[in-house]
Amino acid sequence: MAGLYYEEFTVGETIEHERRRTISESDNQRFCDLTMNQQPLHLDREFAADTQFGERLVNGLYTMSLAVGISIPETTDGTVVANLSYDDVEHPHPVFHGDTIHVQSTVTDKRETSDGDRGVVTMHLEVFNQDDDLVCSFDRTVLSEKRE
Repeated sequence: MAGLYYEEFTVGETIEHERRRTISESDNQRFCDLTMNQQPLHLDREFAADTQFGERLVNGLYTMSLAVGISIPETTDGTVVANLSYDDVEHPHPVFHGDTIHVQSTVTDKRETSDGDRGVVTMHLEVFNQDDDLVCSFDRTVLSEKRE
């Protein structure tokens, strides 16, 4: 599905994204390697076993990035000019290897740019695991194309 143009976003609308993703150990390892994040809580089984979690956690930035990717087809695929900001990021519950996440986006604000050629849209994304525990939430603001 193509993304939405500015006019197609409705403040208050919640989009349930059907795509889900099970996060593997390999996903987490590769993300940490690519971003040079060597936090032992993400990578070292023995270290993580001695923490309050008892096992390694998935990198929170990976969870957030994956949520954006999951949301793109129904929101901004082909219609975004730029991502402007990511705000109010929270990780209220840990994500573990083998968790399956799903995402919903709620449009919280929209306004035209000063020249009226485009629009700024803010969405609140919520990320849930397979037990429907909220594992991440944040606001994503984009510069969106308008229909010609």
